[in-house]
Amino acid sequence: MYEEFYGFSERPFQLTPDPAFYFESVTHKKALSYLGYGLNQGEGFIVITGEVGSGKSTLVAHLKQKLDDKRMTVGEVVTSALDGEEMIHVAARSFGLDVEGGDKAAALASIELFLHEEARHGRRSLLIVDEAQNLSIGALEELRMLSNFQLGSHPLLQTLLLGQPEFKQLLAHSDELEQLRQRVIAAHHLEPMQPGEIEPYVMHRLHHVGWNGNPEMASGIWVKLHKATGGIPRKVNQVMTRLLLLGAVEEQAVLEPDMLDAVVEEMAGDAAPEVPVAAKRRPDRDLPAADAIARARDEDRPAPPAPATEPDTTREKGLLDHQIEAIEAAFAERDKHLASLRREVEKMGENRATGDMSEEVDQRLAAIEARLDEQERSLRHVLTMMIDYFEAQGSRAAA
Repeated sequence: MYEEFYGFSERPFQLTPDPAFYFESVTHKKALSYLGYGLNQGEGFIVITGEVGSGKSTLVAHLKQKLDDKRMTVGEVVTSALDGEEMIHVAARSFGLDVEGGDKAAALASIELFLHEEARHGRRSLLIVDEAQNLSIGALEELRMLSNFQLGSHPLLQTLLLGQPEFKQLLAHSDELEQLRQRVIAAHHLEPMQPGEIEPYVMHRLHHVGWNGNPEMASGIWVKLHKATGGIPRKVNQVMTRLLLLGAVEEQAVLEPDMLDAVVEEMAGDAAPEVPVAAKRRPDRDLPAADAIARARDEDRPAPPAPATEPDTTREKGLLDHQIEAIEAAFAERDKHLASLRREVEKMGENRATGDMSEEVDQRLAAIEARLDEQERSLRHVLTMMIDYFEAQGSRAAA
């Protein structure tokens, strides 16, 4: 829609990786340098990591365009959670090998034979594994074993691993991956674009689709765009797509900062609220991939809520009874003290009758008696109210 309104040849901010739109930011230029160095070594592992949407897939698509397919054979694997045996079969199929059945030894033999044939014809072999953070330790160990294939003293297979930041952490700290870690000859982590790279990135994509100045970009949007997206290319694409769509709907020839604010606010409203997510279980490396994935998902799925049951009125009523009894016991103890005090007052009254007490003491004694009577009435009233309250609560709970 918006591409027609603004006269673009195609959508400039599509989310699908397209090497035609490759933009060489500072971090992507560094990544290409590491890739070039690693490929020249012709062995071991090259590791590229980055946040979701940082441009790993676009970088690899651009790299593949630069490779000479007469001298390099490339197999690609986009992984789900795979165990070691499944990894071998998927790697074999990525090179076009027919490995029907579940015979791991046969699959390994097919891969080795294929790599030898490629080397004899003067071609090197590169296996690209995307989403490497999904692989189990067992699958990564199988990839390491594949790197052992040699023709004489020349390695037959090189592997490029692409993954999210958690794969970088796993590779750096897992004791089980020490041998693989020693075979990494080049690694780079893709950083977000810098604030000054946002405008060149956007204009690079717009020029690629025939932008001729319509729409005009207000200068104030670039800082806001970087703040809203964190410099992640895919997020920039998402926001720019919505911004261009808003501009087309409102028939605007200039995209203003307030329009960008509206888009960002709308997208924030579209996003689901974040909730804590429990760490995902790794599929069992000893099970077939499909079974292991199913089991892991079942274990991660929250348990269904317990069926509603009738309230335990017996237990609740018993609790109220105990509360009332405790209150009554407390007041009974108070009554003992009051009775003792009253006996003392009565004794003083006897002394008054014999004429042994002064008039002032007599007045004080009368006041004490009045206060005792008042306190007793007040305590009894409070006790009655509290008993009525708790009994009413028990009746409501039972209802």
